[in-house]
Amino acid sequence: MDREKLKNRLSGCYVTVPTMFHDHDQELNLPAIRRHVQFLRDGGINEDTAVLLAGGAAGDFSTMSFSERLQVAETVIEASDGRVPVAMGAQTTNTRDVVELARAAEQLGADFIQVSPPFYFGHTEEDFFEFVTAAAQAADVGIIVYNTYWTSTGVSTEMVERLTEIPNVVGLKWATADSTRMTFEYVVAQFSDRLSIIDNQNRFLTSHILGARSIELHICNHWPQFGVQLWQLLEEQRYVEAQQEMMRVILPFMQLWAEMEQYTSGDGYLDKLCMELVGLDSSRCRPPTRDVRDKFREQTRQMLLDCGTPRVQQKYQ
Repeated sequence: MDREKLKNRLSGCYVTVPTMFHDHDQELNLPAIRRHVQFLRDGGINEDTAVLLAGGAAGDFSTMSFSERLQVAETVIEASDGRVPVAMGAQTTNTRDVVELARAAEQLGADFIQVSPPFYFGHTEEDFFEFVTAAAQAADVGIIVYNTYWTSTGVSTEMVERLTEIPNVVGLKWATADSTRMTFEYVVAQFSDRLSIIDNQNRFLTSHILGARSIELHICNHWPQFGVQLWQLLEEQRYVEAQQEMMRVILPFMQLWAEMEQYTSGDGYLDKLCMELVGLDSSRCRPPTRDVRDKFREQTRQMLLDCGTPRVQQKYQ
């Protein structure tokens, strides 16, 4: 494995591809996923601007079987056609599964897997270190460590240091609980030369200045051109313009997401509703996440219009 090459490929917009289902039976709609990847590519998503995540949280991984997760990853990888790097979601509660997911990712041709500390039980950091080591030893694939501190044991600064010793660990998807201790900034600055850091906290200007190489950006799923443009502004160090664009487009999206969180839990439901409203394939998320479409459709449509989103569909007659 060429660690530096993989680390360099982990750059740009980090886009979680939503998993589409057929509404009548909630079975996988693989052709819709394939069309969506093509839509992203047509909108400027390529190896210079983005990485795709198949079967992440916004891809309903927690409601899919092992086999379904592999089908989704295979579909995204094939549709990407080697033109966009692909990470495969490998979050799980047990080491045997993460090993099998890592092996499957290598066989399918994924560039990376994304792993988090196992959830439900509050595992120790030593548990997690062995968990990641097992995945690294199982397959020749890059590993992105995702700090999901809100669902499991958080990844400490000391653990990040230890994880850099594992050759396969090339990326860190990073967010921290808000505090005045600047832990978020410290980790980005301290480790950006050893890991490709993905900003999962919408502090894109700060993280980019400190060396982060990627930004988690849901907006790309319904407006990829916005993501490509925002990344270009960051790369050109046009930070004032980048911040203005974030306030204009990302802030209203996140505010609506926060409101939806009072109605249901999960991930990806706002992405999918926005996709529907710009005329793309879409679906609800699988239960127990409730269907948000009827309750929030018109509010979401207005948010998109206010942001200047292209292709927004008219109201149903």
